[in-house]
Amino acid sequence: MVPQAAELSQLRRLFLAAGYRLSDNDRGLLAWRFEDRRAVLLLAPDQPLVEAARELPADAAHRTLLCLTEPGEEVRGLAAQLGVELLLPEMLGPALGELLLRPIGTTAPEPTHPSTPLEAPVGVFPTSETVVRPRLSREDAERIAGPGGSRCTLRLLPFFVAAYRVRSPSPPRDGSPVREELVAVNGLTGEGFVWNLGQRELVAEIPPPFQKLEAVLNESQARAHADEFLRHRHTIGVDHTEQHEGALVIERRRVAPGPEDLRIGPFALLHVPYWYVEGPEGRVVVDAVTGTRGGDGGRSAESPA
Repeated sequence: MVPQAAELSQLRRLFLAAGYRLSDNDRGLLAWRFEDRRAVLLLAPDQPLVEAARELPADAAHRTLLCLTEPGEEVRGLAAQLGVELLLPEMLGPALGELLLRPIGTTAPEPTHPSTPLEAPVGVFPTSETVVRPRLSREDAERIAGPGGSRCTLRLLPFFVAAYRVRSPSPPRDGSPVREELVAVNGLTGEGFVWNLGQRELVAEIPPPFQKLEAVLNESQARAHADEFLRHRHTIGVDHTEQHEGALVIERRRVAPGPEDLRIGPFALLHVPYWYVEGPEGRVVVDAVTGTRGGDGGRSAESPA
């Protein structure tokens, strides 16, 4: 039985409520959950499995294709070789509980090596959704900025965002933990920080009025800034012990990740909302999602009104 429009709409709501990000393309509907790296693709009719499997992130820990028709033994065998689970619509009910269950007290499985390929974060950042929805209203921003604000402007600032994977430089290397997170680089200033996916909801557009600023950095420059920020962030202190003339000397050294210990994936260019409130003491910048004062990256505050 092929899911009807109402059932597809219900599936969308269930996956969104379970923490998945959704994106549509010619192959079908892709649902991707970053926290446990689970990917589900609702395969469109007449789409070949091999081509559709390419839409599933290569580093996903769980990859599932929901087929609208019986795939046949050959396709089932191919799916097994690719490590892809196949589901028919009549099998979705029993399997839905596992697909929607959010991990409790666990983290995403760690990859065995930081050089494992990183996919573009299309499942996390669908290409059609490139604007972060503001949560704070104009009144909220003025209240945070303090009394006396004379003008309040919403600006969308450009940020390059990518998945990254890093291995701690602490010995022993084979047992060192591997972490996977998201890094963001301000497209105006080059300032980097770790992107918290759970705080931000992406949409295709937001209602005016707002000012949308374009990046002055290109992707290559953003990558250099991200590399510098992440190597500094993941630099650790290591005690180096030596024996000198009967005395034990302990030297504290700062060790950064080596060339093979850090991998940064492809970037998505997103626009993040900030309120700029003009007052008697100057300009106050308020993050329109978190309510944090400042944090837009310095020089971007000098953009013309």
